[in-house]
Amino acid sequence: MKRDPVVLIVIAIVISVMLVFGIQKARHNPTSAGGAKLLNQPAPDFALASLDGKTLKLSDYHGKAVLLNFWATWCEPCKIEMPWFVDLQRKYGPQGLQVLGVAMDDAPAKDIAGFSQKMGVNYPILIGKEEVGTQYGGVQYLPSTFYISRDGKIIERVFGLVSRSEIEANVQKALGAQVAAK
Repeated sequence: MKRDPVVLIVIAIVISVMLVFGIQKARHNPTSAGGAKLLNQPAPDFALASLDGKTLKLSDYHGKAVLLNFWATWCEPCKIEMPWFVDLQRKYGPQGLQVLGVAMDDAPAKDIAGFSQKMGVNYPILIGKEEVGTQYGGVQYLPSTFYISRDGKIIERVFGLVSRSEIEANVQKALGAQVAAK
């Protein structure tokens, strides 16, 4: 039995569209991928080693808005957004933003440091641990970004790459969350 190629193409297009919309919905749906329990809740604290050998805790940044980004050196979408984070740290740092990068790959610290230097990173890079990813609902997708308000609550989370304008809007939301609450 010979299949009509037009029918097969239409079926392939329909399946592709369904996949794209499903992925988009999962990225932004607070009930998917472990995000429901975290939104509007205090961000889980952690202590991780930074590339310069210090131990940093999320609680060290209480009072600042935090963009917490889980990434890896092999992650192509991560390479796209890292320069945006550099610019956002420069632009909003004086207003109280702190970008924190958590490297979730198995590369040695010296390789992560070299990669970060090549990318021009101007914010702390921490060496990730699986248990920290688990505290954040399981980091199943890279990049995974959490926006934390000045009072330490997760106000937004995004899995995968989104536009720079959406990232900046979430940064502004995190910066203004405590002001809006007053």
